[in-house]
Amino acid sequence: MKKLLIATRNKGKFPEIVSELKELPFEFLNLNDISDLPKDFEVEETAMTFEGNAIIKAIMLGKKAGIMTLADDSGLEVDALDGRPGVFSARYAPGSDSDRYYKLFAELKEVPGDERGAQFQCVMAIYNPENDKVRTCNSIYRGKISTEPRGENGFGYDPIFYNEALGKTNAEMNLGEKNRVSHRGKALRLAKEIIKKDFL
Repeated sequence: MKKLLIATRNKGKFPEIVSELKELPFEFLNLNDISDLPKDFEVEETAMTFEGNAIIKAIMLGKKAGIMTLADDSGLEVDALDGRPGVFSARYAPGSDSDRYYKLFAELKEVPGDERGAQFQCVMAIYNPENDKVRTCNSIYRGKISTEPRGENGFGYDPIFYNEALGKTNAEMNLGEKNRVSHRGKALRLAKEIIKKDFL
């Protein structure tokens, strides 16, 4: 069976991705499954766009592992902060996920509820080292920044990203609900079609 490397070590992200792609004829691996990759190996995300970073990760890891690789770069863009944290979402503050979202809360302290619009953006890149083929797709998921964290599921900024239609944060959703509406879920459905068309 062909292998597909999902370029993450994130314990929350890997099952989210596999649940969308599971009908494809692949054995799914994550970075922890690649034995000759040092445990602390990180791809430097040097691009200033999500697409640039996703392509860098997919190509570098695909070449290192020698197998087809899917990488994503995603981030939170807050309207009142001119799109910050954007590509710096994962490193917006040192420490944990909650350190990062409490920094956001502090920056949005004076911003009223109806001006707390935000979006997640996700770009997926698929790379096949056998023929050097790379394809990308992207999607956007609109919502609002809550005034306090809510929910125990998910990871990253999920506890503070509020979906008005569902009346809950990402972290209050189960995996099925989140994948139906989220930026990553939408991008994965596009990626699945690209893989079927261009990589199988």
